[in-house]
Amino acid sequence: MSRPVPHIDVRSITEADIPDWSRALNTGFLRTPGVAETEVADRASYIVPSRTLGAFDAGRCVATFRSFAQELTAVGGATVPADAISNVTVTPTHRRRGLLNRMMAHDLAAAKERGDVVATLIAAEYPIYGRYGFGPATWAAEWTVDVPRAGLDPRWAGPEDGGRIDIVDSADVRKIGPELHERVRLAQPGAIDRGERWWQVATGAVRPDRSPWTEPFFAVYRSAGGEVEGLVSYLADDKWGDGKQPLNTASVKWLIAATPQAERDLWRYLCSIDWITTVKSGWRAPDDLLPFFLPDPRAARITTLADWLWVRVLDVVRALEARTYEGRGTLVLEVVDGAGLAGGRYRLQAAADGASCAPTTAAADLTLDIAELGALWLGDESAVRLAALGRVREERAGAAKVADALLRTSRRAWCPDMF
Repeated sequence: MSRPVPHIDVRSITEADIPDWSRALNTGFLRTPGVAETEVADRASYIVPSRTLGAFDAGRCVATFRSFAQELTAVGGATVPADAISNVTVTPTHRRRGLLNRMMAHDLAAAKERGDVVATLIAAEYPIYGRYGFGPATWAAEWTVDVPRAGLDPRWAGPEDGGRIDIVDSADVRKIGPELHERVRLAQPGAIDRGERWWQVATGAVRPDRSPWTEPFFAVYRSAGGEVEGLVSYLADDKWGDGKQPLNTASVKWLIAATPQAERDLWRYLCSIDWITTVKSGWRAPDDLLPFFLPDPRAARITTLADWLWVRVLDVVRALEARTYEGRGTLVLEVVDGAGLAGGRYRLQAAADGASCAPTTAAADLTLDIAELGALWLGDESAVRLAALGRVREERAGAAKVADALLRTSRRAWCPDMF
């Protein structure tokens, strides 16, 4: 049980607080707590103090919380403004005192006031965020490919469709990556925007002290017409077995592709590199095509499968009107929100050419918590499954099946990024 402590001051930080706030952040994440001047300078370059909270006990920071503006792609390609939450910690000496409750309430109220449609986060621990109205809206998987078992032709020397793959350097990636990513993320429900800093960190132009930098390889796929359609960043180790046999692993940091052809050829390229016997995919969508690009899909095994992006709906009407629907129908939702931010009864009228949503006094078809709406909104979760788990209640028989027919998508939502 939380024990509120009124004398602990929860407030937005100032620039002068950044060293102490950073020390508390490192402590909460079990990292060496010392803070270098370069780390402070780097953090000061991108945080927004008014959206960066700290809890202060006798002048010392004992909890941290940060949010920032984000664009999230809804089903159908429209983007909505999101309140992205990160850097959430409570110092071990100050657990169970209601500090996260206070920081979260402050931030979500400000996000609602700003007009953000949803809040988002990636949870380090599963049980924490459901009580604040967040639901797991996307999942992520990592595959490990046993290259010798994959059945690929070892004589493969490049794309057979007229395209080509080239090694490029970090400066090239900063030029061509942002435009490609914009094309990719607008076609992927659950994807988020990447600012200039993301590309600088991903290519080593900015090197935060807490992130040891190893220069990765970058490879670009260009179509037969010369258009950039795929990009991959990867590392390779140096491991040899008995008898001087190579046992090297290529570890993908990230791979984006605008077409299935570009995606297939980049995976085939990684599996064709001399001495590489294992490819680790990095975080991918749970229904990624990777295994089925291989003659023997069993050569790719899932080594990690976990919840990824969590969504907290702040504006039910705008959230449901922002996305598209593959079917036509009407659904009345009774949304329960203990925080009082987005609860109510809403009628959704969906069709392929658009949707409308409005408060209503009509009888509800489904009753659900705001966290379950967050899990359903991007189309990955099933209302039928949630009803079986007792987390959605049917007020009208068959309403969960109607909800699935409207809300679910043919491909699974996916967020490629950590934040």
